[in-house]
Amino acid sequence: MRPIRFAFRLASALALALAVILAVGDAARSIAASALQVTPLITSWLQTAPAGAEAAQNWVQTQMGAAWWDWILLPVLNLPGFVVFGLIALLFYALGAKPKPPLGRIAGTA
Repeated sequence: MRPIRFAFRLASALALALAVILAVGDAARSIAASALQVTPLITSWLQTAPAGAEAAQNWVQTQMGAAWWDWILLPVLNLPGFVVFGLIALLFYALGAKPKPPLGRIAGTA
């Protein structure tokens, strides 16, 4: 279980780093505009890798159906990027956490 926990913790750290990068970018835009500016994840994705975003949309719509893209993924992708990756980091952190020992057991007893 240790390698799996390590993989989840690594994924959590990478997702958190990406969330911080996106938050700093939004903060810089907000300071420059003197107003709150948050960028949806889909906008950031289309600016950095438009071919990848379109390929992902086509794959989801053909493999899972258009309803998946329109009703499930698109509302998530319209959230700010730092929120999405912050939640992903939290999920991976929880999956990679060490389990608590059961209550009532005394170490060293048979």
